[in-house]
Amino acid sequence: MSETPEELIYDWNIRNRRGPLSPLRTRKLSFFDETLRDGIQSPSVRDPDIEAKKQILQLTASLGIDSVDLGLPGAGPRAVADVTALIEFAEERQLGLEYACAARTHANDINAVADIADKTGQPITVYAFLGSSPIRLYAESWDVDLLLERTVMAAELCRKRGLPMTFVTEDTTRTPPQILDKLFRAAVDHGVVRLCLCDTVGHAVPDGVTDLISFTRMLLESIGANEVGIDWHGHNDRGLGVPNNLRAIRAGADRIHGTALGVGERVGNAALDQTLMNLKLMGELGDHDLTNLVPWCRLVAEALGVDIPHQYPLVGDDAFRTATGVHAAAVIKALSKGDDDLADRVYSGVPAGWFGKQQAIEIGFMSGESNVVYWLESRKIEPTEGLVKHLFGLAKRTDHILTDAEIHSAIEQFRA
Repeated sequence: MSETPEELIYDWNIRNRRGPLSPLRTRKLSFFDETLRDGIQSPSVRDPDIEAKKQILQLTASLGIDSVDLGLPGAGPRAVADVTALIEFAEERQLGLEYACAARTHANDINAVADIADKTGQPITVYAFLGSSPIRLYAESWDVDLLLERTVMAAELCRKRGLPMTFVTEDTTRTPPQILDKLFRAAVDHGVVRLCLCDTVGHAVPDGVTDLISFTRMLLESIGANEVGIDWHGHNDRGLGVPNNLRAIRAGADRIHGTALGVGERVGNAALDQTLMNLKLMGELGDHDLTNLVPWCRLVAEALGVDIPHQYPLVGDDAFRTATGVHAAAVIKALSKGDDDLADRVYSGVPAGWFGKQQAIEIGFMSGESNVVYWLESRKIEPTEGLVKHLFGLAKRTDHILTDAEIHSAIEQFRA
């Protein structure tokens, strides 16, 4: 083959892009996994046992994810025990993760995190959250002065206990700039290291993400606090979790949150696996190794007791599987040229081989005879004309993709 797949694909996604995805090349883009905290708040999952959490943590680190929210120690003794055990495990295995825990802006929550840091001897960033939107204030009978008081208290307690603090405004995407201005200034004045902008109820659209992050960045620049990082924490209520993550990077956020498979409250968080996959495809992650992305998602699904939809991007069983005659024929012709990379791209926007998967040709009611021939040859079974027509006829009489067991049974019947 004289041309590579990249030369054969005209990519509208990058041809007219104005500069790299992230304008903050002087800042390191990092990723924050919420699977073991926000993810297990999903009403449809179970809280995994500690051994499963350790396995998840190890795969998380293998993906180059920088920081992990290990839990909410203020929730009770089990949370405290799990967070402690996970930090001890990560240190023993030298996973190289930055540890974080969620906390309300309450002394008990912050002290619970600090006690774990003291016991393990490891720094833990407190992600101290506080509802900030007018609708939340009205429901809670709060006012802005109370928010400021709690913000300052949390920041000062973290400073006293020697903990870095990220200030998390819940429902940031529905909070007016006048409130955010006061809260952000107070938080920065009292030493927070990061601001976390939350789309807590999945309200934002991409343009809103841009406006909010631009506002925050300009505010930090105006008060001489360029060193303060900006996190983006999105939910998926409008189905925009991943697009909003990508927009947040372009807008200037330098830490992106998400969970494996997008598990989380209501319809879930932004899917960190899909975010990483897209960034890899866009050339933004360089040689970042995502081989364990699929095993990570499958381990999380098993540990949390959730099903992965067949059509789920990259991880689902059908992601690289086809029985449609036209599609399969193109893949088979590409394979016949001896070019696996070409076969991976001719009918797929995601190269399966980049992520440890491969194309699969099946036999079903929309298949052509080439599907049957390929299926037989790939299993070292001679595709005689009679056998091919027998299986092809069976496929056309069904309403589903034939299972391997059904095909083998049909082969035995033909040979009988």
